[in-house]
Amino acid sequence: MENVLVILTLQQLLELEEEEVQQRRAHRRRMLMLSAYWHLVASAETVSYAWLNRAYPLLRLFFEGEDTRPDFRLSRVSVIGLLQLLDQERHHGWGPAIEVLVFLFWLASGASYRVVSRAFDMPRTTVHNVVHRVCGDLLQVMPRIIRVPSTAEEVREVGDGFARLAGHGAFRKAMGAIDGCHIRIKAPGEPHAQCYRNRKLFSSIQLQAVCNHAGAFIDVFAGFPGSVHDARVLRSSHLYRCATYPPPGAFLLGDGGYPCLERPISLITPYKNPVRGVAQHRLVL
Repeated sequence: MENVLVILTLQQLLELEEEEVQQRRAHRRRMLMLSAYWHLVASAETVSYAWLNRAYPLLRLFFEGEDTRPDFRLSRVSVIGLLQLLDQERHHGWGPAIEVLVFLFWLASGASYRVVSRAFDMPRTTVHNVVHRVCGDLLQVMPRIIRVPSTAEEVREVGDGFARLAGHGAFRKAMGAIDGCHIRIKAPGEPHAQCYRNRKLFSSIQLQAVCNHAGAFIDVFAGFPGSVHDARVLRSSHLYRCATYPPPGAFLLGDGGYPCLERPISLITPYKNPVRGVAQHRLVL
């Protein structure tokens, strides 16, 4: 009788051990499946974030083919082009598409990190890190996009473009149009607040830009307070100090806020009192 009990006990122990082994195998199988899922999540941002947060309208704008201009200030074609330009792999679950959308929304709306974090259901620290990371990536690729014409073919293309716009061959020597723009900012505290107040009576930072015949930026310079005159910004820019552009014999076009220059760079501005018509030209003579 005792031998039978011992055999039954051993059989129960073996059954319990076999059940425990099966449970361990099932647990290991679940862990492997979960690991594979998270690997998929890390490699496909449309799965990792958009599918888990389809209720957020800002994500539907991009992932469901809606218009992105009202909230991101860029068309869908431009957003996709920006993603292709950056082409940065991410070693976490957000992915480049989500990070670029967060950065563009923050830039377009001028909202705080708290507002952006609520709009995308992200922690504020994550939004901060995303904004700074994408900004750093853009600074790295910017010289590939915003650059002055460097080859003879590019220079000829810009000159021909300005000649077509002006309808006169003299503008074939024009290599760009320069102007300043005021980027609105929140006024800093005193005593420096007045330095940032521009002639339009709002606080800003100056952006100087040179565009080609197609309106594309070929040179930018930013950072001066809004109260600084365009001419002073020009004299402080690398374009003026380095004098590497425009090439010899060519010139830039500027408005009346800039001086008419020959050196160190050639810059032509409108006449202060332009002669209008043949009759007025004869009177002046």
